[in-house]
Amino acid sequence: MRFGKYLYFCTYMINLTINIALDIQFLNMLPHVLLVLVIISLGVVLWYQIKAGKQLKSELQMLENVGKHNVEYEFVLGTMKLSIWHLDVKTGKFTFEHDYREKGNNYINVDGMALEDSFLPLDPHDAERVRQSLADLCDGRSSAYHEIYRVLIPYENSSYWEESYATVAARDVDGKPVKIVGTTQCIDDRKALEDALVKARNRAEESDRLKTAFIANMSHEIRTPLNAIVGFTSVLPDIDNQDERKSLLDLIHENTQKLLRIVDDVLNISKIESGQEQLVMTTFDLNTMLAEAMTVFAEKLNPGVELNISFAQDALSVTTDMVRLSTIAKHLISNAMKFTQQGSIIVGYDSPVDGRVCFWVKDTGKGIAEENLERIFERFYKVDEFIPGAGLGLSICRVMASSLGGNVTVESKLGEGSIFRVDIPIR
Repeated sequence: MRFGKYLYFCTYMINLTINIALDIQFLNMLPHVLLVLVIISLGVVLWYQIKAGKQLKSELQMLENVGKHNVEYEFVLGTMKLSIWHLDVKTGKFTFEHDYREKGNNYINVDGMALEDSFLPLDPHDAERVRQSLADLCDGRSSAYHEIYRVLIPYENSSYWEESYATVAARDVDGKPVKIVGTTQCIDDRKALEDALVKARNRAEESDRLKTAFIANMSHEIRTPLNAIVGFTSVLPDIDNQDERKSLLDLIHENTQKLLRIVDDVLNISKIESGQEQLVMTTFDLNTMLAEAMTVFAEKLNPGVELNISFAQDALSVTTDMVRLSTIAKHLISNAMKFTQQGSIIVGYDSPVDGRVCFWVKDTGKGIAEENLERIFERFYKVDEFIPGAGLGLSICRVMASSLGGNVTVESKLGEGSIFRVDIPIR
């Protein structure tokens, strides 16, 4: 348009000059005047072309920058997996500009969706809170919106986490919000990481508590037999009566064995977990091994408690690490004795199935609360602090069973006794 105006102006000036020249009868000067006017016109046209070229170059650069900005903008949105949405406060309708979420975009993001409909997919525990927060923003009672909530997945008994931010994009003459702009992002990965960190922190705190309890408990457990050994040893030279001397020597031996078992428990679990102790596979009779393990405790039962067997076969040849399996059996029988004041303790096994055998120790003791059924296998954990022991026996059983390719489980109810099962491969 501007170039047309310049061209019209030049034509008009040429015609005007010719008319003036004709009127004043200066025809001999007309060629010179025309030449000057043509030169001026060409200069004007050239100047305009240069200016228009610069303007066009500037506009092309701006267009390139805009295109580059859009690419970068969409790249950032895609990388962050964001959804951009707008809410018209007057109509209560949503429009969605972009949606790069991995979840959610197939469920609720529809242009023209009503504000109230957007709360339908939300978990009922979160929906009212989110509704009130967004209403405060739309009514001007708050200047920003930030919510974390769960979204239910249709036809699935599951949900995922989302996080939304929003702010006022436009207001009317009275300052009331008329347009809201916001972003939404699926944060399942972040929530999973947060949960993992919380669990790790809780485990660390629990581990620290258990270590403190272990040190205190070990101090007591070691000091008790050690005091007996030192005390009885110091008075032994002054005892002349042979029966008294024998009694003291028996007590010293008994406390020495207690101290040795405590140290062995700590060393065993450390060696197994560090991989320093290798399996020694041998073939032996399971009946004989269990009977020998029971013999160790036969004379140590509480009064009124019977120790019985329930073997599925007269003999059963198995191939595994006999020392570890015997250690597991002894720990389970010893554990049953501690908590059984009356009734019976039964040691038995079921017939092998698919190359595996399950032996078990059943008692009529005080039982274990449901919330402690897994915790009793934690290192240093004790259900009853007044019962002797370092809280390592069951932990050792599970670690050793795992090293044999098996597992230790428990079934128990308070006041109804317990049954510990050890399932291992036998060949």
